[in-house]
Amino acid sequence: MNAPVSPPPANASEITDADRDALHILPLATLPIVHPVLRRARLVKNSKLDSAVEIFNAPGCGSGQFDVPEISKLFGLQKTPPDPDVELLQRVAVLPSYDVYSLRILLRACSVPIADKSSLNLSPDKIDSLSAYMATFTRPLVEEIFGTGTNVEHFTDILGMFRDCSARTVLSRLATMADKLGIPVPGIPKFLEDYADIFMSLSYYKQCLDQLLPQVQAFMISLADIRGNHQLRNDANLMKTVDFTEATINGTLANITGRLESFDKSTADMWRNLSAERFRKIEQLILSYHTVIGGVLCALSVKMNAWTRQFPAAGSAGPVRRAAFIMSDMRLGIDRISAIEDTRPVLSELNE
Repeated sequence: MNAPVSPPPANASEITDADRDALHILPLATLPIVHPVLRRARLVKNSKLDSAVEIFNAPGCGSGQFDVPEISKLFGLQKTPPDPDVELLQRVAVLPSYDVYSLRILLRACSVPIADKSSLNLSPDKIDSLSAYMATFTRPLVEEIFGTGTNVEHFTDILGMFRDCSARTVLSRLATMADKLGIPVPGIPKFLEDYADIFMSLSYYKQCLDQLLPQVQAFMISLADIRGNHQLRNDANLMKTVDFTEATINGTLANITGRLESFDKSTADMWRNLSAERFRKIEQLILSYHTVIGGVLCALSVKMNAWTRQFPAAGSAGPVRRAAFIMSDMRLGIDRISAIEDTRPVLSELNE
């Protein structure tokens, strides 16, 4: 009997920045996959919100996607019991989102070891693009340490500000913050690291939401056109699907927006009465929402991207063709968005 083959360690250099920053893509090099071809493949969410193994994707060639059950046959892998790679794919295929913040939680819950933790970080370019969003969270921190009127564009600039201050001033400000947090001064860097990471996640989700809204707006205009079409408005099944899709998307966006606004308010309140306990409570509540927010944004972005690819401009097709696409692709899996929403924790806990 051959000894089991150990997977090569996950290597962040095998993962492109675009894949690492996406909501709907999981580069299989992130996982302890053994098969060399599978390690170069990706799990992607398709327009039906199912996960598929994408072996290739190239201009002119399209996307070579296969359902997970097909992988055993495709690569001649053992079916009973399932090959370890296939069994691993089955476990992660059902995850609602492949963004790095959801994956940190979901892969741990699935007992999937990740050797290279850096593979679950955003790319440097993506982090740089979030600087405007991070300003909401960096401003109160900077004012707490350096006083009002101090401007910082990037969170990492705070370290440079420490170096530019006199040693006495730095120690005094660090001691003040450490006292409020109830931690020793050497514990401040860990606090800053945790603070940056948790609010980087919110900034990432906010950016994803902002990028999604124009697509949603265009989609809603199409729904209005379909409702107004004399040929389509008497199709009861179509109208029911249109109403359900519209209500699901609008309700979900309202919930996400309200949730993010509540986190902003809670952060402001935290800085008015700073303590380690208050920060950790907010941190844990935000973490508990990662999989909900990530899952919903992933599903919505996949649906809207499918719509935009099919109808890139307002006049690219008429209401009849658009209605057909809604009935064939858009409605499939849309109920999963509501199911993800039903798993959300109680938001009122933030105000306790």
